[in-house]
Amino acid sequence: MSKHYDVVVIGAGPAGYIGAIRAAQHGMTVACIDEWQNRDGKYAFGGTCLNAGCIPSKALLESSELYHRAQHEFKKHGISASDLAMDIGGMQKRRASIVRQLTGGIAGLFKANKVEGLVGHGKLLADRKVEFTPTDGEAEILDAGNVILASGSAPIELPFAKFDGESIIDSWDALELEEVPGRLGVIGAGVIGLELGSVWSRLGSEVTVLEAMGDFLFMADRDIAGTAAKDFKKQGIDIRLGAKVTSAEVSDSAVQVTYDDAQGSQSLEVDKLIVAVGRRPYTDNLFSEDAGVSTDQRGFIEVDDECRTRVKGVYAVGDCVRGPMLAHKGSEEGVMAADLIAGEVGEVNYNVIPSVIYTAPEIAWVGQTEAEVKNSGREYKTGSFPFAASGRAKAMEQTSGLVKVIAAVDDDEILGVHIVGPMAGELIGEAVLAMEFAASTEDIQRTIHAHPSLSEAVHEAALAADKRALNYMNR
Repeated sequence: MSKHYDVVVIGAGPAGYIGAIRAAQHGMTVACIDEWQNRDGKYAFGGTCLNAGCIPSKALLESSELYHRAQHEFKKHGISASDLAMDIGGMQKRRASIVRQLTGGIAGLFKANKVEGLVGHGKLLADRKVEFTPTDGEAEILDAGNVILASGSAPIELPFAKFDGESIIDSWDALELEEVPGRLGVIGAGVIGLELGSVWSRLGSEVTVLEAMGDFLFMADRDIAGTAAKDFKKQGIDIRLGAKVTSAEVSDSAVQVTYDDAQGSQSLEVDKLIVAVGRRPYTDNLFSEDAGVSTDQRGFIEVDDECRTRVKGVYAVGDCVRGPMLAHKGSEEGVMAADLIAGEVGEVNYNVIPSVIYTAPEIAWVGQTEAEVKNSGREYKTGSFPFAASGRAKAMEQTSGLVKVIAAVDDDEILGVHIVGPMAGELIGEAVLAMEFAASTEDIQRTIHAHPSLSEAVHEAALAADKRALNYMNR
């Protein structure tokens, strides 16, 4: 007789493990299946985000940023740092330690919430049966009242630039480099490409980023993207737009990259080439043909607004479904699915999902860009405030960037907030909360912000939308 669970979750990344814990908090019996295996051969919960994405990349970004600041900013603070050196091995050891702590923490959370973590492969069968194949045993059939598919995503591989783990590498390989590449090429100027390029540029790599799109950060507001582009150029990162890579050949431990741009065919030689052109939904062997689950042309599992598949009692969340591939988006979908299974109200407001790029300066936004609002036909107003006018930013020696607020003219509702500058990823939280409650610029204007603080920039940008900025000239 097969073992029964109220909920079986396939995938223990941010969407899956959060959904499993939430379901268990509702008093349901829950199993969460995952087969992630790290390069050391050990299995771990947490998926790409904790093991090979969000967390390790932020660890390296922090280490490399401190090294960069020590080299270029400490003198301004009166700090003398002679014979400065970077221990790449020590940096990587710290990264690995952080990952181990957090993945181990998930196992602890499972135990505390009575979620049964199962190490192995999960596959949805017909009638909500789940085939579980342990890493060290025979397959067995689990009976599930409900199933949540949270299989995540995988890096997209280019047919002319196959990953070899040495010269042509994916984002995971780029996080585990043991030496600083002399010349580093990056295909793709998206979030992953910019973050990884920033890490190794700060540590001494000559970084060239090839982006097929003609616009830099096409998904961001133009004022923010333009400011960020200037900062990256100052940092020495060579971003070439409209550069469509056609081939990548490995020879003599170097990579010969050919690409087309407005001037014709070009070539570039690098020591390492990171391919960061996006990710695809990972649904390999996730469900049988008769399971009833369908996918769209891009491979995403088809779901409704509440993440229900075509099969009653089967949900899909996270990177394997439509929408931005963001850990926090997946986590909230996991919560929603669990709440709905429990018979409670569950929803995700897809209009206020923040996006953050953890470069220096950081880039963050929520809501609509100015171009999107303009195209909608709604009359709008904008307000901006530069960090160059922020006392706190000056004290931090991080004055690059600005905060931009976009609001409707008719009712003053905030439609979008865009930030490039220090701690943008933290500052955007105020904007998300404001928009979740349909706040107006006046609401932020009348909210007391601590002084001196970076958050004052948000306050001043809101004031500037009505030409009432107090610490910067209104325009």
